[in-house]
Amino acid sequence: MTRAAGLERLAAFLADEGAEYAGSRNFDLGLEGRSTTSALSPYLRRRLITEAEVGAAAIAAFGDEGAEKFVSEVFWRTYFKGHLETHPAAWTGYLALAAEGHERIAAEPGLRRTYEAAIEGRSGIDCFDAWASELIETGWLHNHARMWFASIWIFTLRLPWALGAEFFMRHLLDGDPASNTLSWRWVAGLHTRGKHYVARAENIRRYTNGRFDSVGLDEYPDALDEPMPPREVPLPPADALPDGEVALLLHLDDLHPESLPLGTARVVRIGGLVAHADGASDQVKVADQSAMADGLARAEAHFGCAAGHTHSGWAYGLPVVTAWAPVGPSAMALPEGCLRVRRAGDENAWPLATRGYSRLRKAIPQLI
Repeated sequence: MTRAAGLERLAAFLADEGAEYAGSRNFDLGLEGRSTTSALSPYLRRRLITEAEVGAAAIAAFGDEGAEKFVSEVFWRTYFKGHLETHPAAWTGYLALAAEGHERIAAEPGLRRTYEAAIEGRSGIDCFDAWASELIETGWLHNHARMWFASIWIFTLRLPWALGAEFFMRHLLDGDPASNTLSWRWVAGLHTRGKHYVARAENIRRYTNGRFDSVGLDEYPDALDEPMPPREVPLPPADALPDGEVALLLHLDDLHPESLPLGTARVVRIGGLVAHADGASDQVKVADQSAMADGLARAEAHFGCAAGHTHSGWAYGLPVVTAWAPVGPSAMALPEGCLRVRRAGDENAWPLATRGYSRLRKAIPQLI
């Protein structure tokens, strides 16, 4: 999991699948089938490559019109991050609901059996079980399959949505707190209240080229509801950076230190903080560690000073500067007193993400 690998994957996508993306992206052709998506999300999730550079590369390859759909899909990640920054209760609520779900599993044998069958790929629903196994085996699912899976989890199996979101976060190599949490909320009908996503057998059959003929799905469920939706809060301001020497702290939400806007601060020490999602799989942990090692190596070369994982006293009393960590495990793990710098792209985009996606989508040309 390196920046070089991400750039290589980007080049391959632009040379191959990219030209057909708009027409083929909804098809999940399975492990043996041809990829219909870019598969760049594990690199974007850790910001080994950035949304802006991916968008600019696609526009350079296909023109504004030819790249429009792909670029719009890439910027959903920016939207979700901005929305969660201004609605952080969606994250804390998810954590509370996941804990509550585990309490219910411990107390309700029937629910426990359904949950265990679901995460082990034994639900009896052919497509769902195949996707559960694929997720655990590869750390990946096609985006359309994620939506179908979440819908079946919530509306057919009647399992707590937060436990499904947690299952994804444990296994997805691109597991992003904002994209994952808010996507599950959207499927459930909680992100846009009353507007839920329903998995239908015919839709699954069509977009998997007939690989699955699922029966027993609840195709006419009501959306979920909640008594108090997450309230909007002001976007917290970034911190002012000092002049002179600083220690730079890298984390898994931003591993492109070369492009951080550090002003007149001079980096003389570099540390890395790896904060996994709770219960993260070994696959995810290996990817995280590999990405951090790559980020530290590039930071060391760029700033000309030694880089390594943090330890007690690693900063030698210097001010500690870090890229803004969006709501999630990295932000929760940052040491007190860190000075957080925010990229111009996020500074400009996140205030546009407080409601639906359309406002931010219209601004994409300016954001790139």
